[in-house]
Amino acid sequence: MTAAQEEMMKKARESLSASGHLAAGGYYDFAVARAYYAMFYAAQALLMEQGRTFSQHGSLLSAVGQYLVKTGMIPAHLHRNLINAYNARIEGDYEPGGKFTEQDTALRIAHAEEFIAVAEEKLGPLPPASNEADTDKS
Repeated sequence: MTAAQEEMMKKARESLSASGHLAAGGYYDFAVARAYYAMFYAAQALLMEQGRTFSQHGSLLSAVGQYLVKTGMIPAHLHRNLINAYNARIEGDYEPGGKFTEQDTALRIAHAEEFIAVAEEKLGPLPPASNEADTDKS
């Protein structure tokens, strides 16, 4: 895993964690958005494996289908879950009122967990966190 991929996977893990915290607090629309971003960052890391980078959501969603699903790198249902998560994020972010329930949110978080697990299976797990405070900088 390259340093850039490692950073994307760290962001994916942090977004997943934030999603869980938001859900626990009852902030379901925001939790759904963070679950989507967890998948988005993991997808970026997987696409980097092929030397491809995308910052626009639509381009990334299309590239996942073209370069990850069609090549057999990831199962097609992960792509569907990613697209559904994107659409849910749009609903939660831009439509008035609470859109998502605790159950909806739990499902989105489970999809993000699965996406990250597959990405780590393909890329390798993140290395253990180092504690920079323990490093002698003199």
